[in-house]
Amino acid sequence: MANNDIVLDVRDVPKVPQWISLSIQHLFAMFGATILVPYLVGLSPAVALISSGLATLAYLFITKGQIPAYLGSSFAFIAPIIAAKASGGPGTAMLVGFMAGLIYGIVALLIKSFGVNWLLNILPPIVVGPVIMVIGLGLAGTAVNMAMRIDPNDAATYSSLHFSVALVTLFLTIIASMFFKGFFGVIPVLIGIIGGYVYALIVGIVDFSGVKAAEWFAAPELLIPFVTYAPELKWGVALAMLPVVIVTLSENIGHQMVLSKVINRDLLRKPGLHRAIAGDGAALTLASLIGGPPNTTYGENIGVLAITRVFSVFVIGGAAVLAIVFGFVGKISALISSIPTNVMGGVSILLFGIIASSGLRMLVDNKVDFNEKRNLIIASVILVIGIGGAFIQVSEQVQISGMALAAIIGAILNFILPGREKTKDHDSSIEEKNVNNTL
Repeated sequence: MANNDIVLDVRDVPKVPQWISLSIQHLFAMFGATILVPYLVGLSPAVALISSGLATLAYLFITKGQIPAYLGSSFAFIAPIIAAKASGGPGTAMLVGFMAGLIYGIVALLIKSFGVNWLLNILPPIVVGPVIMVIGLGLAGTAVNMAMRIDPNDAATYSSLHFSVALVTLFLTIIASMFFKGFFGVIPVLIGIIGGYVYALIVGIVDFSGVKAAEWFAAPELLIPFVTYAPELKWGVALAMLPVVIVTLSENIGHQMVLSKVINRDLLRKPGLHRAIAGDGAALTLASLIGGPPNTTYGENIGVLAITRVFSVFVIGGAAVLAIVFGFVGKISALISSIPTNVMGGVSILLFGIIASSGLRMLVDNKVDFNEKRNLIIASVILVIGIGGAFIQVSEQVQISGMALAAIIGAILNFILPGREKTKDHDSSIEEKNVNNTL
């Protein structure tokens, strides 16, 4: 891709009016999905915005300002956070991100020392693809209950009116995704949420009392360990989180490859994949220390980079600062909280389905052959165990279940069944080849 196509390169500093408008674009691109995750797991959207901004700034610092990536709330951690809250409250849920961040740090050190092939051997597409599908399909019931009911936890509260709000939101999101072009084509989630909110307002199911009562400036409810709660390590939570880390690590590597192609730089070599993963790990840890959901690099914002040809890390940093500022505006937080559950349910039907489909896409893109019995067996076992609710009770407090059990058994099957392909030498390609030749 020719350099003359670039509007602003990675280290270019835009003029102030242009800087603000370009940063707002990135803020809009991440906004819908970033506030949806805390909404689903019962955390503060305001804190999610603040943690997203701080995490992005930390990521830019660790990657030496060479990777223009925005970090937002990760959908992959929804199930572990819900399970953690159920077993020990919000404080236990925060440990999910903290432990994930520590694992990322260890993986970054190992990649710097030994390369990346060992990691790709642990998480080949035949294991990661079905695990991603389990994440999406395992949340399908949550999305449908949010869409159909006044109270998602009460089956007796089915409402055709509320379901219509979810369907309108869903169809608006689909239309925006399919037919809108340019910048609007990369923010279909935000468009769907706004459109669904307007429809909910028309049919009279929006409560504005919280918005009216809210102050313009309001300190968000931060969850700080040893200050607002006492951390309690639960091994069951740790085990449930491990397979999610496998998936998000794979996603992070994929994002670095795509981003390298978009900005025409080999980011796997400079500043290095280990720095990218270390930055993501620092973001996870930082978010958990203030009560925000775990963060990861966002494909939506990579899409904005590809469309606008503006690669400046200063623009990404500006979006991060704006997100932090928004987190302290009480009216905005109250407005987000006034969004009916059914609006989020409508968006979730599509997003959770896309998560599942992205696992299928990984299998297709990597040309996984299901005529081979080993591949068919591994994928089948992962899907049924992960979605079916199988579990192993290790002790009174430790249970390996669902996605965690499915990922572990899938990895074991991949190693013991005959016919496993040797991983290609990605390390040499990172060191010696231009990224455009390896993608």
